[in-house]
Amino acid sequence: MPGTDAKASNLPVHIAVIMDGNGRWAKKRGMPRHKGHRAGVKSVRKTIEYAAQRGIKYLTLFAFSSENWRRPEDEVSKLMALFVDALQREVDELHRNDVRLEFIGERDRLGKGLVRKIEKAEAHTRGNNGLHLIVAIAYGGRWDITEAVRRVIGKIASGEAAAADIDELSIGSELQLGGLPDPDLLIRTGGEQRISNFLLWNLAYAELYFSDTLWPDFDEQDLDRAIEFYVQRQRRYGHTGEQLGAVEC
Repeated sequence: MPGTDAKASNLPVHIAVIMDGNGRWAKKRGMPRHKGHRAGVKSVRKTIEYAAQRGIKYLTLFAFSSENWRRPEDEVSKLMALFVDALQREVDELHRNDVRLEFIGERDRLGKGLVRKIEKAEAHTRGNNGLHLIVAIAYGGRWDITEAVRRVIGKIASGEAAAADIDELSIGSELQLGGLPDPDLLIRTGGEQRISNFLLWNLAYAELYFSDTLWPDFDEQDLDRAIEFYVQRQRRYGHTGEQLGAVEC
């Protein structure tokens, strides 16, 4: 199986996933789109389980973007119901497997019932020390940066900070993923090759892996292929390959 020889020290610490292709998966089978989203939940479960087994520390899943509110009202309604259902069914299992669950995004745009379940799930799993699972719902990268800058400006206005103090660290710490390591690897399924307003700041140095597999068909072998791709990359962060080679020697 691809990737099984990768050393743990070479594995990505943080993987982010754009789970694309649910609707097309359903359409190919003559099903309504919401059936594809429901099928995609099974791939979410498998990916979480296998990422934990592989020793991945952080996994961020793009479940619902700011732009997804533009979809047909019926589809959005069914998606929200699916989130509620999945939370009710999965949280206890995640807790038993020592997974810490966290949500990022515009909670004010979500229904009060869903927000209560989100907060309850986060509190229930907060003490866990295994895989840290972050679910992005009603999330947009531009919104994230805008809100972070607004909070920094608020600190300056209150005298808590000075304009001269603004740097990448001060802005980055106010982002939704503030305090967590940036993703090392971004996986997007479904054949599209763009990041679609996802974690714009945090993906600055991520390796990008695009898979033609539609999300409901994404399995352990697909994840292994993505990890193997990452392991083979040389992460230079602006240095030359010769510089890194000299350091390794």
